Amino acid sequence: MTQTPTLSALPRAGARQTTLVSFIPGVEIAQLPEELAAIHHPGAAAVLWQRQPLGRFQRWIDALPPEQLPRARIILRPGAVREAVTRIADATGLPACNERTLLIDDIAALADMFGQVMRAPFLRLRLDVVTTNACRKFHVDAVTARLVCTYRGTGTQYGVAQNGADPDPVLTVPTGAPILLRGTKWPETPRSGLLHRSPPIEGSGETRLLLVLDPITDPEDEV
Repeated sequence: MTQTPTLSALPRAGARQTTLVSFIPGVEIAQLPEELAAIHHPGAAAVLWQRQPLGRFQRWIDALPPEQLPRARIILRPGAVREAVTRIADATGLPACNERTLLIDDIAALADMFGQVMRAPFLRLRLDVVTTNACRKFHVDAVTARLVCTYRGTGTQYGVAQNGADPDPVLTVPTGAPILLRGTKWPETPRSGLLHRSPPIEGSGETRLLLVLDPITDPEDEV
């Protein structure tokens, strides 16, 4: 059974929702977590789950010293994510509290859902703490698909490129909102032209914390 993210309040079934319009062709907007499966729709270059983190969680994670933010790069089964992230949080000194539990539960739930959507027996999980202009060029990842969720700081930027130029307009994924992006190994062609990048933050004093999930079929094939 798919775990339910706890980082934000989920809408009631049948409740009216305010739709976030992406203005970007090929980017579908999900109101519910299970709608991330729309990545399999023909022509869906990405799915953005519209959600806002609980205020108390955001205040907590924004106030943490950067050295306490969890960092990781591991390959594991989706069901092992909660235990692994708990150990990582212990290692970085992330203080035990309700908000830490929300973070760990949310990462575990997103991993569980992403694993099911992609039918992936294993995942590559990254928790990156970013203070520079990492991946500042617009690009498409060399994966089948990738889930990115920025828990702290400015979210991923995206847009459709034309004639080799950078995207215009450029939109920014809201903090705490997961986005599922097709990569170069997705079998559907032609590609949509949707590109993304990490926001340029060098020199701003901003610290970002982002979760990145990639599907893995066989860990022995990974370098």
